Amino acid sequence: MKIHSAEFVVSAVHKKNYPSRKIPQIAFVGRSNVGKSSLINALLNRKRLVKTSSRPGRTQTINFFRINEAFHFVDLPGYGFAKVPASVRKGFGPMVERYLEKNRLLAVVVHIVDVRHRPTAADKVMREYLLYQRIPVLTVATKSDKLSRQKNLKQLAVIRSSLDIPEREPLVLFSATTSDGKKEVWGCVQAFLDALDIGKEKE
Repeated sequence: MKIHSAEFVVSAVHKKNYPSRKIPQIAFVGRSNVGKSSLINALLNRKRLVKTSSRPGRTQTINFFRINEAFHFVDLPGYGFAKVPASVRKGFGPMVERYLEKNRLLAVVVHIVDVRHRPTAADKVMREYLLYQRIPVLTVATKSDKLSRQKNLKQLAVIRSSLDIPEREPLVLFSATTSDGKKEVWGCVQAFLDALDIGKEKE
C-alpha cells in the first residue's frame, strides 16, 4: 500500500474521545516492548510517528492515527509488564475491552509477538479473548532479524502451536530493521479492510 498521509489524531481513554470519523480501524496489540511502535512506524514509512521507548509500558492510552484519510491505525497499550503501577495496569483491561467489544469499525487486530520467545500466558489470553469476541486476528512475529532463517522457522512453529493458530491462518514474520514481511502484513491488512462491512453491526 502506498502511504500518502499518516497523522496522529487523538489519545483517548473513553469512547466519547474517540475520533468522530466513522472509518475502518486496524488495531495493534502486544506485550510491552515487543516492537509494536516500530512495526507501525515501519508499515507507514515513518521513523517517529509512533513514539518508541526503551521503557516498557509507556503507552497508557488508546492512540489513533489517520492513514490516507481512509482508515485509522489504533495503538493499544502493551500488556504483561510488571513494573507498570498496579493502578495503571488495572485500568488497561477495561479501557481496551471497551474499545474492542462490539466495535463495528474494527477490521482486524494485529496481535504482535516476539519471534525469539515462546508466547506467554498473557499472549494466549489475549488471542483467546479476541477469538471469543469474534474479532479478526492477524498474528505478526517481530524482530526476525535477530535470528537465523532456520531458527525463525522453528520459532514460528512454536508460536503457531502455542497459540493454536490454524495452518490456514496467516502468521507473518516481520523485521522493522530490514522491512522483511512488510509486504505480507500490508497484504493481509488490505484483505481485512476489503472484507469489512461497516454498515453491518456485529451480532
